[in-house]
Amino acid sequence: MRYYKVAKFLLFLTLSFAVLLSSRFVAAYQSSSSTTTPSSTSEPSILVTPPTREEGESFLQADLSILSGNVQRPNGMFWHNDMLYTSCNGDWTIYEINGQTGATTTYLYGIRNAHQLHAETVDGELQLWIPDFQTNELVLISQRSIQKIAGELQGPWGIVAYNDDFLVTNLLANNLVKITREGEVQIIVENLRSPTGVAIDGDVAYIANNGSARRAIEWFDLVQQDALVDASDAASNHSLVSGLQNVTGVVLGADGKLYFSYALGTRGVVGRLDPVTCRDKGGCTHDEVDIVVYTDLASPIAGLTLSPDLRLYLHTIFSPDIYYIDLPS
Repeated sequence: MRYYKVAKFLLFLTLSFAVLLSSRFVAAYQSSSSTTTPSSTSEPSILVTPPTREEGESFLQADLSILSGNVQRPNGMFWHNDMLYTSCNGDWTIYEINGQTGATTTYLYGIRNAHQLHAETVDGELQLWIPDFQTNELVLISQRSIQKIAGELQGPWGIVAYNDDFLVTNLLANNLVKITREGEVQIIVENLRSPTGVAIDGDVAYIANNGSARRAIEWFDLVQQDALVDASDAASNHSLVSGLQNVTGVVLGADGKLYFSYALGTRGVVGRLDPVTCRDKGGCTHDEVDIVVYTDLASPIAGLTLSPDLRLYLHTIFSPDIYYIDLPS
């Protein structure tokens, strides 16, 4: 009888403890749910009012909104006429995503691995110029068909239009090449360090060196350089910013600032700076970078693009979610 009463008392204590733990778990879950990023839906909400941001403060993961989660493994991404053109290396498909609603449609199959794209409209017709990292080709998508423009590239990664040609970074060859629309290839900068993203401002090219924190982003004046440029030449200072880890995407905003994605530890972040100021002073350091978005996403941030009204789109290669945030103008 005595053992029965003891067992009954122990059962009462166990149930009471379980109820207490359950109530605390529910409270903690409700508290955390209010600050996490919303899950992807077929009709994502549109952010109307940008979150307030004090000078020097960064937007966080909770400030981002999900535009689309319908691309399994998004990689390269480019904004054009309120559409995002996104390459998926999981199914070799280019997707067209409405930049406002997130509505996603399949555009074309056949691009294996693209990290950066260029879109333009010529005579009312959409054209996509895409360096395919896996096939080592620059291709043109026009009228929903693929045309090879240039081959035998060496890990082509970044692309940007320059005058009537294109600048393309070769990550495996450590160079920057100029490619005409007819497919003629000319090396113009050599001895980079695993170059990835590239952006252009007039005649000045900005190149991300993913393989060197010391040479994180460099700049080159394309007008004053008629001959092949050795980027490693110590006699010439090409540094725009140093001290950044694993820079990938680089894009020039309508506000004149240079935006770029890089890693802080294992997290992907987006920073920006005034490139003219950094060029004039002989280069900036990492502590002069304005961190715009500090995400919880695993680096690298594979996709980075901006609309003219400074809506920033980004994604990591490890998740189907494409995020956006409206930056204050």
